[in-house]
Amino acid sequence: IRFVKNVPCFRELPEDDQLVLVRSGWAALLVLGLAHDRVDFETTETVEPSMLQRILTGLPDRQSEVAPPEPSRGVAAGVCLVDIQAIKAFLKKCWTLDISTKEYAYLKGAVLFNPDVLGLRCLHYIQSLRRESHQALNEHVKLIHREDSTRFAKLLIALSMLRAISPPVVAQLFFKPVIGAVNMEEVLLEMFYGK
Repeated sequence: IRFVKNVPCFRELPEDDQLVLVRSGWAALLVLGLAHDRVDFETTETVEPSMLQRILTGLPDRQSEVAPPEPSRGVAAGVCLVDIQAIKAFLKKCWTLDISTKEYAYLKGAVLFNPDVLGLRCLHYIQSLRRESHQALNEHVKLIHREDSTRFAKLLIALSMLRAISPPVVAQLFFKPVIGAVNMEEVLLEMFYGK
């Protein structure tokens, strides 16, 4: 949210468009921030609640009402191992590319200004902002990494990996263990408006 609030052209957008863009991009921006700050994380498989926990919390009997997780997928913090691996693969890709602070800023701009989101009033302006983010990234790469003609393509591939990461997975993995089940809509509104 701090990044978003400091982008001048974002603040010029109508408030409705700002909210739509934040709602659609918060998870990708968070994961990009993790990559930029080189934050790694570990997960452990969650243990099934004991019979006493089930009785006290009113959880259903596992054998009668809940299907077991697929053994090949594994589950940690209620998130499938496949989803965790996708996030870790994205982080590793970014770290392998040794993305600079400027490149991260351009990538965040490309994520934030997503013209594919439904309900935007300033669609053409947002399309131009996305285009500018890509152009600025490409120009920066050509200037700084002249010897690597494939770097821009590699950064776009990393961006496509990021788009495959699901916001509910990010919320489940990074917010639920800390503050419990949350309505991300309320959290975003509170952070965005400082309520």
